[in-house]
Amino acid sequence: MSLVELIAQADERGLAASGLACLDRCVPLLGGDDLVLRPLWTSLADGSGWSAGLAQARDVLDTGEAEAELLARRMLDGAPVDRAPDEMRRWADACSVASLHIHRLLDPAEAPAPAASVDSRREGGSEDMSPLVAAELRRQVTVLELVAGHGAAGLRHALDVSTEGRRVLRAVVSRRARQTG
Repeated sequence: MSLVELIAQADERGLAASGLACLDRCVPLLGGDDLVLRPLWTSLADGSGWSAGLAQARDVLDTGEAEAELLARRMLDGAPVDRAPDEMRRWADACSVASLHIHRLLDPAEAPAPAASVDSRREGGSEDMSPLVAAELRRQVTVLELVAGHGAAGLRHALDVSTEGRRVLRAVVSRRARQTG
């Protein structure tokens, strides 16, 4: 099943986990530590509201002026406060596109491409995909499959997948900073 199909079929928890996982992997661009989004993950697991955790993350995380940083900040700012299913679906979809685009922008092996190429990859096209972008696409699919298959119990594994991706992106950001600095 393609990523687009998985998002279309996901329930509210899966959509929230999908969007949150994309944002979580991009936290290094916003200067956040590994725990800044943990309250949001906790609220997904226990079913509580996440507005307080969301407000806290918005207050703590910064943004720069680079395109990748702005895309990451838009993910955070676009998160719905009340987790209504329709709003969550739009947010999860936007986060998916933004995260793939961020990975394309930061991948030294990739030239920036139009949004259409990101969309085709989400729909199942995998031609000419760099390892960084392909890994991000796999992570997005895995998060949705874990939550769909295991419900709240799948959130722990989804967080592990996200943590791995955050470490990869942090290494990419660090390498880029050394090369340009």
